[in-house]
Amino acid sequence: MRIKTNYITIPLITIAIALLGRYFVSRGLDWYGSLQLPAGTPDARIVGAAWTIVYFFAALSALIFWNARGKKTFVFILVLFTANAILNVLWNVIFFIEHSFMAALAEMTVLNLINFILIILLWGYDKRSSALLLPYFFWVAYASYLTYQIILLNAQG
Repeated sequence: MRIKTNYITIPLITIAIALLGRYFVSRGLDWYGSLQLPAGTPDARIVGAAWTIVYFFAALSALIFWNARGKKTFVFILVLFTANAILNVLWNVIFFIEHSFMAALAEMTVLNLINFILIILLWGYDKRSSALLLPYFFWVAYASYLTYQIILLNAQG
């Protein structure tokens, strides 16, 4: 039996994205601890577990999408998945390294817009692939809310 390379490459890309994001988060954890955090901010273990689930579902979504290729929008959706991965890592840089709350919030808005577009477009490929991105969409929406609250609680002046 021959294993398709996408069953290896897509999970490896997902793991690489998660590890890269985690690297940038870890570089800013001391600073993050000095912030006033809003009520409802989850513990780091919950955040880690949530991201693990989100990444797992996103990888499954990408695998289902990849195996259903052939439609006209395939390349566009592939570009959106790529942009999603880049923005996912970039948020960690903007927030944890650059400490730019407003830019992080704007970036998250674009990230979740891409998530929403992916959910809509993937619905035409395979409804499972689309549904698997719903936790990602809702998690980023919640993280956006928390980022906005951090802006309010830590405003200078």
